[in-house]
Amino acid sequence: MRTLTLVTGPSRSGKSEWAEHLAQMSGGPVVYVATSQIQADDQDWQDRVEAHRQRRPATWQTLEAPHDLGAAVGQIPPGTTVLIDSLGTWVANWIEAPEAEWQQATQAFQQQLLATVNPVVVVAEETGWGVVPAYALGRTFRDRLGTLTRQVGAIADPVYLVVAGYALDLKRQGIPVPPFNRP
Repeated sequence: MRTLTLVTGPSRSGKSEWAEHLAQMSGGPVVYVATSQIQADDQDWQDRVEAHRQRRPATWQTLEAPHDLGAAVGQIPPGTTVLIDSLGTWVANWIEAPEAEWQQATQAFQQQLLATVNPVVVVAEETGWGVVPAYALGRTFRDRLGTLTRQVGAIADPVYLVVAGYALDLKRQGIPVPPFNRP
């Protein structure tokens, strides 16, 4: 049975650990879809990637998909739980793409999420809780990630917000924000 779960929250909130827990509870095989790109000149980034690897069970397969996330989800065999970590990193990989290309990529990704028969758990960062970035690229990142997270949240159930190590199911406890209709 297909389910789409979104896990979102701020940095170091426990969102990846909660997503990993949900994937492990599926009881079947898991494919961890990593959206990061190896950055040989950034030791801190390499250490973070390695910490994620060490935390995952050895039986999980890893699939690297820094760009074509929809195609990656589509190639995973039926009966497999898919864990995508994370949308923020995926958005960063596309940050300099023209808006039309970005829209095509996100539409293809969302269409694949709806088409897959596999359970999917998606991790997304919350970046818009602070001030508006002072530079254009930062605003583009924040806006693209916020919009994509909201779009995935609209088709996901459940949607978890993880803060300070606690997960809240927003679809069960929250009220959806209606679309804004201009007069």
